[in-house]
Amino acid sequence: MLRIRLAKVGKRGSLSYRVVVSEARSKRDSKQVAVIGFYNPSTHPATFKIEKKEYQSWLEKGAQPSQAVTRLIKT
Repeated sequence: MLRIRLAKVGKRGSLSYRVVVSEARSKRDSKQVAVIGFYNPSTHPATFKIEKKEYQSWLEKGAQPSQAVTRLIKT
């Protein structure tokens, strides 16, 4: 089963995240199937960008978004 979730990138104190599609049982920062966006909470206001066509495509293929990604999409 595929999961759309956040993967950490950057260094301590200046973290940002990639919105990725990966296998649900794999670890957070393991190999990803696709990178479809990013989230940077350290900017003011926080930056969030996602490729909507790719996101919809992965949802149609059966990928499930994580709670964090769902929360970010709604805002």
